[in-house]
Amino acid sequence: MKLGIVGTGMIVRMIGPNLASWGIEVSAIAGTPRSAEQTRELAKQLGATNCYDDYHDLVVDPLVDTVYVAVPNFLHYAVTEAAVLAGKDVVCEKPLASNEREAARLAALAKEHGVFLWEAVVTTRQPNFRLVRDELLARIGTIKAASVNYSQYSSRYDAFRAGEVLPAFDPAKAGGAIMDIGLYTLTYTIGLFGEPKAARYHANIERGIDTSGLVVMEYDGFTATNVCAKDSWGANGVTIQGIDGFITTEGGANACGPVTLHFNDGTTQVYDQSLPVMWEGEFREFKRQQDAHDLAECYRQLDESLLVSRVQNTIRREAGVIFPADEQ
Repeated sequence: MKLGIVGTGMIVRMIGPNLASWGIEVSAIAGTPRSAEQTRELAKQLGATNCYDDYHDLVVDPLVDTVYVAVPNFLHYAVTEAAVLAGKDVVCEKPLASNEREAARLAALAKEHGVFLWEAVVTTRQPNFRLVRDELLARIGTIKAASVNYSQYSSRYDAFRAGEVLPAFDPAKAGGAIMDIGLYTLTYTIGLFGEPKAARYHANIERGIDTSGLVVMEYDGFTATNVCAKDSWGANGVTIQGIDGFITTEGGANACGPVTLHFNDGTTQVYDQSLPVMWEGEFREFKRQQDAHDLAECYRQLDESLLVSRVQNTIRREAGVIFPADEQ
């Protein structure tokens, strides 16, 4: 995989230094004219051959076979579309797009052009999540309740309270809690139980954007609740209750930390297959699929992303959080 990175933000700086150890070569980086010096410094750090001030130049670079889209949410659609139309495979940071209509259009384009399109949601690629889904869930019997909490006070919330609106809290840029850490909670729940019969988002809205909220998802025989907050800390983790026991996990629904299986007789079993760097699983999976030309698995995962997007954006709009992309 010869990666071209669009974006120079925090996520790139966290993931970038690890890519070579996962067998991925960084061939090019694109920023903006305003961030030209930063782009050059990052390119040098990551060993990229080329750097650009415009992503349109990167997506046609012959040294790049895969474009990693790591820009603010509202730009995901345009950059991903340009890359797909240029015949490149794409890793797009979550969320795939500003709403489900855009996400579905990107998926259709990728399938039409026969290229890979992955949404970079770490949750379902974490070993501990797969352990819960594939092995442990069946051991607690019929499910009666589930809850997922991912709450992390955002430093950008301080600026928001002071009157400065950064992309993370800007409805014009597809910000808000449900589009950010809320996506991890939805992906966790839907990844285990599938599409809910009904869902509703009880959002805390300030100046037109959700800073936190509670999602209630109805399934046959039980209810799942998801808490996502960027305006407060919480007891992060997952609890899934069954008639024969319950499962708890530590940490947010992105890293998917250690898992404890609790039986009704009071005994417990602890499991932990956490990766040293939480993004390793997804990027190794992307590379494996690309190397094997496993488009079928890529598109299966893409369909899961579309399902989550449909639930996510429907409940967001019903809660009163509207983006420009919704009205186009």
